[in-house]
Amino acid sequence: MTELYDIRDDRFRALLQMNVALTRLSSGHMWTEGPVWVPAHQCLYFSDIPNQRIHRWTPDGSVTVLRESSGFANGNTLDRQGRLLTCQHGTRSLTRTDHDGTIETLADSFEGKPLNSPNDVVVKRDGTVWFTDPTYGIMGNYEGNRATPEQDGRHVFRYDPETRALTVVARGFAQPNGLAFSPDERVLYIAESGRSHDASVPAVVRAFDVDDDNGLGAGRDLLTLEPGLPDGLRVDVHGNLWVSSADSVQCFDNTGTLLGRILVPEVVSNLTFGGPRKTQLFITATTSVYGIHLNTESAV
Repeated sequence: MTELYDIRDDRFRALLQMNVALTRLSSGHMWTEGPVWVPAHQCLYFSDIPNQRIHRWTPDGSVTVLRESSGFANGNTLDRQGRLLTCQHGTRSLTRTDHDGTIETLADSFEGKPLNSPNDVVVKRDGTVWFTDPTYGIMGNYEGNRATPEQDGRHVFRYDPETRALTVVARGFAQPNGLAFSPDERVLYIAESGRSHDASVPAVVRAFDVDDDNGLGAGRDLLTLEPGLPDGLRVDVHGNLWVSSADSVQCFDNTGTLLGRILVPEVVSNLTFGGPRKTQLFITATTSVYGIHLNTESAV
């Protein structure tokens, strides 16, 4: 083990730039989350959930507030038109920010009842939007507003922007969290983070085969995380999974074999690839945001 890397498999070395450092890009926040790289503006957006802000970091080192009163924004991503999609705990909704700044609610209820608190979101190449709906944002008043869940579970949803239809695609999670597609989009990976409040829940990432109609198969436990629990995850161009954990970003191959870890001095919440060549890994971790250059790149 080195100070920065914990190498478990020699394949991990090929994914690293051994001569670079982990850099703290921003600090002084309460709980950072939802990083997304915005190519059109060459910047990173990230959420500070309790402070109800979305921040913007640019490569010159400046950090500014993109949005105040963000509705306890958590996960962020971009749609196929480059518009910002945001999961908001406070409004229990998925929103879209148009290029002129107009914010539209895409989904805030299912079968006539409020969603729990949308958490993380990804977009498939066909434009469909997939998001998780655990109860973290309604469990207290720190990351949202305390409320009683009205859904019959904590589900994963698919939103069709053409028809505006909202469909449950996965059930049976204690608390579904981060999600990402394989490079060919034939597999959807979903983090189970229920161990945060129930020690009996396994800290696993589940893999679901995606059929031609955008339905999901039964799912299987692909990997178990130790220490901590999985929250955010991303997939690189080689199909490797990069997963947040208590003390690091852990990297697994697509069979669930641990390749190694990038050690981080704070508890990691989420991560994303970005930069001009999509080879920088941006890591949100408790009060800070970190960055590191890798020898691999984003699958999307």
